[in-house]
Amino acid sequence: MDSTPSTPPDTTAKTASEAPIDDLSFEAALKELERIVGRLESGDATLDESIRLYERGDRLRARCAERLDAAQARIEAIRLDASGNPAGTRPFAAG
Repeated sequence: MDSTPSTPPDTTAKTASEAPIDDLSFEAALKELERIVGRLESGDATLDESIRLYERGDRLRARCAERLDAAQARIEAIRLDASGNPAGTRPFAAG
């Protein structure tokens, strides 16, 4: 009979960052979102944990989308003249 104690469940895999989502940089939010997706895809999480992870992941996804939209609004597109040479910049217009 094996008397080795069983290892406790991995609690670090739940949500490594419980920091408020609004305080996370884009990179930190994306990294946490990737970790959450990996955890959900592994199938190792309990139902309650999966729901909690999914909810946080959805909030992280929304925050990342907001940050990307804000960054996109600041990008400038290069205008080209008739010869194809750069002729200045104009605000980026999505769509």
